[in-house]
Amino acid sequence: MRLMTQIRSPLHDRHVAADAKFADFAGWSMPLEYAGTVSEHTAVREAVGVFDVSHLGTLTVHGPLSVLNSVLTNDLDRIADGQAQYTLLLNEAGGVVDDLIAYRVADQEALLVPNAANHPAVARVLRDAGLEVTDITRETAILAVQGPASDQVLPDLPDLDYMEFGAAEVAGVPVTVCRTGYTGERGVELLVPAEQAAAVWDAVIAAGAVPCGLGARDTLRTEMGYALHGHELRPDVPARWSSVSWAVVPDKGDFIGRQAYVDTAPEQKLVGLRVTGRGIPRADMPVVRGEQEVGLVTSGTFSPTLRVGIALARVARDVVVGDAVDILVRGRPVSAEVVKLPFVPARVRS
Repeated sequence: MRLMTQIRSPLHDRHVAADAKFADFAGWSMPLEYAGTVSEHTAVREAVGVFDVSHLGTLTVHGPLSVLNSVLTNDLDRIADGQAQYTLLLNEAGGVVDDLIAYRVADQEALLVPNAANHPAVARVLRDAGLEVTDITRETAILAVQGPASDQVLPDLPDLDYMEFGAAEVAGVPVTVCRTGYTGERGVELLVPAEQAAAVWDAVIAAGAVPCGLGARDTLRTEMGYALHGHELRPDVPARWSSVSWAVVPDKGDFIGRQAYVDTAPEQKLVGLRVTGRGIPRADMPVVRGEQEVGLVTSGTFSPTLRVGIALARVARDVVVGDAVDILVRGRPVSAEVVKLPFVPARVRS
């Protein structure tokens, strides 16, 4: 059987030199960890880390923003040029094809960063809508510099508010700086020409950032209660059941999947579970209350910050904060409490 060749990041050689452990992410060979997920997670919460997230898609879009607005769920008219917005692409049944960040560049131009596995599908839908789409994923590296000390690592960047972006230079390399992130900490993501990515990576590491793998990125985002496509967000699960209604604006006008979204009864919702027993929850484990199954874990992990097991779960609407439930960990009930998200305070706007 012939094995599929994995795509390598422009920074692959740097990761090999740092003795990274690799894993497959949507066909890309990406670093899972270097020194260890817990220590990398802690570096981001307490100081600063840098992630290579070049496997994310990068699409430039030209055409009327009104057309792009008729495809995506959020409302681009609510932001100005130089601002970014979290949004969704739905299918006609109201499920989530992808969640992505849309950067409004100008009246006729936007930059989209979809998930790695989904960016070809996103590009196809946009082209079908009549927009001009250029896939620059392989020509672009994305570095996420995250943590309370991120400004000390990158002191010369423009002063941006949360969800703003602009142009800058790092190590003499022109970059697009996006005041976004997926960790809950203050930080930026740098879009860098692929052939110059190593110079930027080296400069950020030399300034004190700890190299972090995608294992820590997952524990950090789970502590924040952030949704992940393929887990909390799926094409076969109504978006209405995934607690992302803040990114859907039904009254802006028609968009793909709008009618299904509006017509779907909110039978389920996303909640946080903090384990009070002994065990680590994982995706697809049942959640029970008494004798009744009330939901399913969508993401589960050990929280390095709280030192307990935590989970995101899609549950029945009558499950509320403070309820005691059990998670069936390999068939064994492990006690947990329904808690308000996020598990730890977010500092992305600080």
